[in-house]
Amino acid sequence: MTLPEYHSHEEFVNRSAKLAEIRALGINPYPAQYVPTHTAAALAAQYAENPVGHSEDAAAGTTENVCVAGRLILFRSMGKNAFAQIQDDSGLIQIMFNRDTTEVEGFTPQPELSSIKFIEKKLDLGDIIGIQGNMFRTQKGELTIFAKKVTLLCKTLLPLPDKHSGLADKGVRYRKRWLDLICNPEIKEQFRLRSRIIRYIRTYLEKEGFLEVETPVLQNVYGGAQARPFTTLLNALDQEMFLRISLEIPLKKLLVGGMGRVFELGKVFRNEGIDRTHNPEFTELEIYGAYLDYNDMMVLAENLFEGIALDLFGTTTLAVQGHTIDLKAPWKRMSMKESIKVYGGIDVDALSIEEMRAKLTDHDPKELAKATRGSLIALLFESYAEKHLIQPHHIIDHPIETTPLCKLHRNPKLAHEGIVERFETFILGGEFCNAYTELNDPELQRKLLLGQAERKLAGDEEANPLDEEFIESICQGLPPAGGIGFGVDRLVMLFTGAVSIRDVLYFPIMRPGE
Repeated sequence: MTLPEYHSHEEFVNRSAKLAEIRALGINPYPAQYVPTHTAAALAAQYAENPVGHSEDAAAGTTENVCVAGRLILFRSMGKNAFAQIQDDSGLIQIMFNRDTTEVEGFTPQPELSSIKFIEKKLDLGDIIGIQGNMFRTQKGELTIFAKKVTLLCKTLLPLPDKHSGLADKGVRYRKRWLDLICNPEIKEQFRLRSRIIRYIRTYLEKEGFLEVETPVLQNVYGGAQARPFTTLLNALDQEMFLRISLEIPLKKLLVGGMGRVFELGKVFRNEGIDRTHNPEFTELEIYGAYLDYNDMMVLAENLFEGIALDLFGTTTLAVQGHTIDLKAPWKRMSMKESIKVYGGIDVDALSIEEMRAKLTDHDPKELAKATRGSLIALLFESYAEKHLIQPHHIIDHPIETTPLCKLHRNPKLAHEGIVERFETFILGGEFCNAYTELNDPELQRKLLLGQAERKLAGDEEANPLDEEFIESICQGLPPAGGIGFGVDRLVMLFTGAVSIRDVLYFPIMRPGE
């Protein structure tokens, strides 16, 4: 088997030799456990205003004794002493090694190799070490640990990126996120915010009476969104399976089964393009509630966003991408037709189909020729209105062509026009959630899904196959219900100010060599 390229790296060769020497000295370079008593941040906070003592006090052992662990990122020898910085999950702290006092765990000093020489010669930047010692503050005022004992916890065989040039290449940062986290520790805060947001979502929904559930990632039939799926083979059954493109269908089946309010937070997969707001694998939140409708889902969405903002920042006002966004509820509600008129200056009710097509000059004429009136309305919205929706907007009452899973409008006039009780929420010109009053008429549902299946047979790769089991389930009674779906990654982008979805994913999908 061919060895990977890094095996010929000069640093890999040198560090591998050091590793062999360390093992020969009887030291385990990869111990199983080490128990720090403090973090760098905790010590900084503890001694921000409290006295700590001088190096003489630390050497005498009269100051607090602590254990920390982290990655060695700076080392400089200064005569009798050597100074270093280690980085743990919380930040940086300075260490002082003393030629007379500092010991190395498991190492017996030799005439030609003292403990301090072992540290200088056998350790490298990037190695993970444990430090047990006493606290003091240098004459320049820097909080420092006087190292009494050093324990090698992990000998590294490859160096970190150059400290001066850093890790500037975005592709490398996304692909090798571990290096990004080491070299740019400030991005940890972005991912901590992600975790806080997800924790808040769960807490909020549980307080509202929703039960978190888990449904299959592998499905026999995919549905719930307009998307091309990933396919795989289940060898045990010699059966083609699909990675889910949505959480919707199984969650609705749970409503049929009598579970009144449910939600799922999980990965979905769509075999489609990659851009600033799309990654083929992403995190979705879907929420369904029996006896609710799309108006209830608008309130839920507003309260959720407002609550996240208050929990994170103590205000509903965010400065994002050059705009000041106010997430305080209630948000503006506007029908799709109204938004085209207000922001695009186009009254679609006054236009013929040909006149509507003429305004969509940036679309494929062959596709426009096949488009229905409702589909053209949706395209006009995307072209003329969407980019203007900077402040939070609920765009309500969409044409039926935009979804086969939504109930016709309760207003008879709008229902006659083919308008459904659907809304999408837009902020900063981008979609953040999609919601319906759920269709529970099995006869109409089958008719609409048959239309989807026919489109699929005609070559539409994003149309869904006919799911007879789903129709069977709602034949047995889906209660009136409202449902909503959020792209969690886009939500995190909003609250962290990230401009690319890759910035809020630990490991986004990358093209080979990118």
